Amino acid sequence: MFLGTYSPRLDDKGRIAFPAKYRDDLAAGVVVTRGQEHCLFVFPRADFTRRAADLMEAKISVRSNRQAMRMYAAGAHDDVPDKQGRITLPAPLRSYAGLERDVVVVGALSHLEIWDAEAWERYQSENEAAFADLDEEEVLPHMF
Repeated sequence: MFLGTYSPRLDDKGRIAFPAKYRDDLAAGVVVTRGQEHCLFVFPRADFTRRAADLMEAKISVRSNRQAMRMYAAGAHDDVPDKQGRITLPAPLRSYAGLERDVVVVGALSHLEIWDAEAWERYQSENEAAFADLDEEEVLPHMF
């Protein structure tokens, strides 16, 4: 499970170091792909493979399924972190998420998300009040 918020920096080669607490979970490899709200999703390779298998079971005759398959697969990049827990983010993924130097890595339970630091601040500002005002039925009905 991925939790917390971290503020690493991209180096000049487009590399990012994952938080030390997650390096063992990611050591076997990661897949980075486009996420919603112009962030990047980072999955352990085995989890991405399982999710991709589920997506491949979806009907390709449904436009939204095809779109999801294309966007996730075409933008996906697999890598194995080095000894410092770093991977290189390809230029097209950095461009998609608007990543330059200051980034935020957010734990999102099943995966990590990489955000441009300013975009993450904006997202939080725009969504925190609405989240705080949600009724328990609107969040996860089976949890509360």
